[in-house]
Amino acid sequence: MPQVTLTSLERALKCAECALDKKGVDVKILEIAKISSIADYLVLATGMSDKQVQAIADSVKKGLKKFGKALDIEGAREGKWVVIDYGDVLVHVFVDELRHYYDLDELWGEAPLVDIPEPPALPTPHR
Repeated sequence: MPQVTLTSLERALKCAECALDKKGVDVKILEIAKISSIADYLVLATGMSDKQVQAIADSVKKGLKKFGKALDIEGAREGKWVVIDYGDVLVHVFVDELRHYYDLDELWGEAPLVDIPEPPALPTPHR
């Protein structure tokens, strides 16, 4: 079966969606293609514990598996700061304290933010 390919933007949006599925906090996509050659997009997310950081990273890996394997994953065992490298998209999942300490949001402050669409609302049952 041929593998489905994603554009880098589609991959970034899928990563963000997977992070949000595990209740990731302050999930952002930064478009860095014009200011850096390391990737096209950075996806940033925060977990409130090392277990949640690991769950978010796992959700991203599983959610993107059918679109290709990550090139590299660092920090998954510790669960404090997990980096998942898809080549065109870098995903950073932090515990809150480290996200503030390293402040990638500010470091990449000139990068445009990408809108993350809200998940479709579930219809409310009629009574």
